[in-house]
Formats: sequence, C-alpha cells, structure tokens
Amino acid sequence: MLELFTYDVFTETPFAGNPLAIVRDAQDLTTAQMQTIARELNLSETIFVMPPRDAAHTARVRIFFPKAEIPFAGHPTIGCAIHLSGLGEASGDAAVEITLEEQAGLVPVQVRRANGRLTAEFTAPLLPSPCRVIEDTALAAAALGLDSGDIGNAVATAPEVWQAGPSYLLVPVGSVQALGRARPLGDNWEMLTLRAQTISAWLFAPDGQGAFRARMFSPSGGTPEDPATGSAVVTFAGLLAQQGHCTPGETRIRVMQGVEMGRPSRIAARLEMQDGQLAWVNIGGSAVPISSGRIRIP
Repeated sequence: MLELFTYDVFTETPFAGNPLAIVRDAQDLTTAQMQTIARELNLSETIFVMPPRDAAHTARVRIFFPKAEIPFAGHPTIGCAIHLSGLGEASGDAAVEITLEEQAGLVPVQVRRANGRLTAEFTAPLLPSPCRVIEDTALAAAALGLDSGDIGNAVATAPEVWQAGPSYLLVPVGSVQALGRARPLGDNWEMLTLRAQTISAWLFAPDGQGAFRARMFSPSGGTPEDPATGSAVVTFAGLLAQQGHCTPGETRIRVMQGVEMGRPSRIAARLEMQDGQLAWVNIGGSAVPISSGRIRIP
C-alpha cells in the first residue's frame, strides 16, 4: 500500500479549485502502474513523488492525466510543493524553497505561510513558444459550439497553439457569456485538435475588470474540463508578450477558471520582459488538504 493525499489547488476553499492526488514513495512503480492509479483516481492530474536524483533537490515527480503522462503541470506543482513543505503543520509565518525534478526540467517553488494562508509560486521550467496559428475561426467556433463572431478578443484574433512542456490551443473568446456557452462538439472538435496537433484547448476572455476568465477542455486526455490549468497560463503569458500586451519589466496576470464547473480557481501569474523578450514566467496560488489514506499497488 502507498500513501495517498488529495488537495484542492488554486483555492483557499475546500471542495473548490482543482483536485490533485499525490502518491508518495512511488519510486518502485512502473509507468504502467502509475497510469493505472491515475486512471483509477480519475482526477485531472495525479503526481507521483520519488527521491530526487540530486540530493540538493526536494523530490523527483511524474505527472499523469487519467490517460497520459505529461512533462509538467501547474496545479500538481503547486499542490505537491505545499504538501512537501510541511508548512501546513507549522505555526506562524514561514517560507521554504522546494525544488522538484519534473520531466520538463527543474522547477523551483517558493512556499509561504503568512497569516494562516499557504501559497506557492513556481518558475516555469520552459519559456512558452508559439507553434502555429489556426486561421479557420469558423472551424474553431463550430468545434466549441460558438458563433464565428465569438472568436477573437483584444488579445488575439485567432486561436494559436503554444507550448511550454504541454501544448495548448489558446482560443480567444469575445465575452464571458460566450465562454460560458462553449463545449467541445464531435467531428468538428476532432478536426480542430487534429489541425492544431494538440489535444487540449484553453479558452480565455477578458472579464471587464482587468483579469481573465478561462476554461480548458481535453476530453481525449481524460479531462473533459479542467478547473484550473497553470501550465496553460504559462503559454498564455507567451501569447500576451508576443502580442505586445506586456510592459517592460514585470507584468501581473489574474485568471479565474472553473467557474462553470462550480469549482472556481484563482491563478496568479507574473512575467518579466527584458530587452523586449520574455525572460521568465511565475505561477502562484494556494492549496488546501482534503483527504489522506492508502492505495493498493496495481
């Protein structure tokens, strides 16, 4: 039997945010066994914790969708770092540095306890890079149950695929109301993801208050909809920078996701522009413990 913990991430409210499963002492599991456990738990992501390859780091981890492994993800990084920090049992204000060895690279995470709140912020292991633009906005609209006029907003006029470990089709939507109507639809969805060469679409719309609302669909990855997607916000930072929406120095981004699922999640991002180029992207948020127990080894 292995130790199993669950957390709700990108929230301070239990039973909101994005659920995460953490499996400890997973070093003896095969890839197939990890995938079996992730499929059994059926959360958007499960993270498996192992001893680090380098003793200077905190842990080596592997992250799985119910149907596939991914090299990096935001909410598992936040939740796992908060869990490993031990600050949930601490009293008073404190901060620790956690370094996770993920398949995409080393991920440093600063975990803080302040005024009873646990938060974490990590630096993305890879800078986002553009892959392709989907000029067929009519197809994108049909694939998401929207009208062609719903595609496009002040950030971008057409969907674009960006990658920073996982890849996402970033779909600009004109309003929060249209965002709420979106859903993946049959053959058009299959055609869109085939053309985009990615299985996940992250839709975003300005909320009218200086922040963004978002939704993420990845049904073929085993996640019909994700309440919070930190790695997608990393790619979104690249799109914002490319489109000239970031000032020299530091820019802060606020994203609310999961509202339509009844699991509101708050994702905070910071990015740095240096000499006109994106230098780094940080993602931050909170997490709360939900359950603990043991799970059989497949």
